[in-house]
Amino acid sequence: MYKAIIIGGSAGSFQVVARILNALNSDFPVPVLLILHRLKHVRSGFVEALSIKSSIPVREPDDKDYIRPGFAWLAPSNYHLFVELGNRFALSTEPQVNHSRPSIDLSFFSAAKAYRQDLAGIILSGANRDGAGGLKMVGDMGGTTIVQDPNECQVPVMPLESMKITKVQHVYNTEQIIRFFKKIQGNAQI
Repeated sequence: MYKAIIIGGSAGSFQVVARILNALNSDFPVPVLLILHRLKHVRSGFVEALSIKSSIPVREPDDKDYIRPGFAWLAPSNYHLFVELGNRFALSTEPQVNHSRPSIDLSFFSAAKAYRQDLAGIILSGANRDGAGGLKMVGDMGGTTIVQDPNECQVPVMPLESMKITKVQHVYNTEQIIRFFKKIQGNAQI
């Protein structure tokens, strides 16, 4: 059983994330961490837009909040989001990484160290290489690695860059990613 699922995405990922969140049962048993590139000066609207489509609550965590199941946790605009031991979030305004804050890589690195084999990492559509190193770390720590099928992506750079440096376990289209989530839901009910 997974302790967390972390998703990284940029250009072209919003609709995929919305479809995933919409497909979940309201009692989804695992926290979903969303590290999505977005405009740093726009503080509102993103959570609300995802919340309208989501079956589980979407929240931007505060520093030191506990990571609880049953929520989609969205990295706040213009903050790096880290997973700390003790199952808490940490926020940082350190310099951008891969021209991004939040950095998908930094979030994936910390989640991989905290959850090891109990983490699933998913890289969606996006226009830079942010997330490739992080997904590799997920795999190196024994977690499950998934990329969105580049043939389906609006902008396939992020999945392709991830596939260059990681032996990705699954290349899934959106419907297959949703089935992966449904399988987790089903296993929790056994």
